Amino acid sequence: MNLDGQVAIVTGAAQGIGRACAQALAEHGADVVLADLQGERNEAAARDIAAATGRQTLAVPCDVADDAALAALLDQCLARFGHCDILINNAGMVAAGDILDLEPDAFDRLMRVNLRAAFVLTQQVARHMVAQGIAGSIINMSSINQELAIPGQLAYASSKGGLAQLTRAAALRLAEHGIRVNAIGPGSIMTEVLRTVMTDEEARRRVLSRTPLRRIGEPEEIARIAVFLASHYASYITGQTIFADGGRMALNYTVPTE
Repeated sequence: MNLDGQVAIVTGAAQGIGRACAQALAEHGADVVLADLQGERNEAAARDIAAATGRQTLAVPCDVADDAALAALLDQCLARFGHCDILINNAGMVAAGDILDLEPDAFDRLMRVNLRAAFVLTQQVARHMVAQGIAGSIINMSSINQELAIPGQLAYASSKGGLAQLTRAAALRLAEHGIRVNAIGPGSIMTEVLRTVMTDEEARRRVLSRTPLRRIGEPEEIARIAVFLASHYASYITGQTIFADGGRMALNYTVPTE
């Protein structure tokens, strides 16, 4: 899967799945723009990836909830590299709360980061691709929670459900331009947040009991799917979500959960 000559933007790239995606894209030949609010950590990630892969990287401090910051992100990408072929909308957040206690302001903040930012940046990048005749790839980082709801994560599940439809609707509109739009739906992945949760033995048992493969996924496993979707190997795939969940969504009452 050769991405030589291509340029990618990855949001939420300073750590976790975003950083793994940036690394994997660079390993397969792409130059990468890493966007994140964590400026120093993002710059360190960009330096490390460039040193490890020999590809060009650019670290851009970016608050994805700010439309102007998203426009500046694309502008900096174009100023440095001249074009954008791949976009990974990975930045996201969580906000605990159910239908009875979640504050509307918290719901709005999460939606702005998890859903609205993906819409705004996808629109900006897609307009650039159409204008330049680039048959690019746009990848949204969704979740199994676009299908499986958690009552205490109402806003998060709602945002990922919306992201699934954003992916489909954008894919249909951009198909005539050869631009593919897909999503990845991770299950339990060993990010920093989950690593903290897994120090509790009861929480670990609960997570693994609903994961048929009986292990936690790694960010690199999600990144490999992103490389696939960005490459010509996925040239006939658009409007889809690929779930990487260790079998969780296939789990049913005929399969033991313990």
